[in-house]
Amino acid sequence: MNNEVQQHWDLVYSTKQPHEVSWTQEVPTTSLQFIHAFQLPKTVKIIDIGGGDSKLADYLLEEGFTDITVLDISAQAIEKAKKRLGSNAAKIKWLVHDVTDFVPDNTYDVWHDRATFHFLTRHEQIANYVNKAAKAVKGYMIIGTFSDNGPEKCSGLPVQRYSESALTAELQKSFAKIRCITEDHITPFNTHQNFLFCSFKKQEGY
Repeated sequence: MNNEVQQHWDLVYSTKQPHEVSWTQEVPTTSLQFIHAFQLPKTVKIIDIGGGDSKLADYLLEEGFTDITVLDISAQAIEKAKKRLGSNAAKIKWLVHDVTDFVPDNTYDVWHDRATFHFLTRHEQIANYVNKAAKAVKGYMIIGTFSDNGPEKCSGLPVQRYSESALTAELQKSFAKIRCITEDHITPFNTHQNFLFCSFKKQEGY
């Protein structure tokens, strides 16, 4: 695990409240809509990459999904989520990992990532991520990342921005694009960040 990056995120989550960070969503509407579009049973295995203190897991539990994993580099973020969920936290599998070091010991029907992928700015990091996902995903992938009209930095860190064609090209060896949308995420301090959300299906034979 990259200790410097881990320390950065632990500091963010230990010193800031949800309304003080740009990525906070009260309701993860777009992510839920993409998951619903797959029309999968509630028993599917879903992993939320970089899920940390996101409320996606809360809503999935409320909807009756029974096999949810949340991975985040920050133990502080996960502790916040556990505290918020109370007794329901025991219904979720929690993993503290840098996704670039993560070695999945399971396969997943849905791999969801909102705002982790764009922090991978080096070619080898991106290739590593895609290879891991290709091995771990047996169904679908959802990636939410900054569009080419999005910010150049987030939380003081550089990010990689994507057009629909660029994101599709990174994943096309193992994943077939289903659909993409762009949307403005309105931050808690009323600024706009343009996101690209795409869904993909795992290609047969990969």
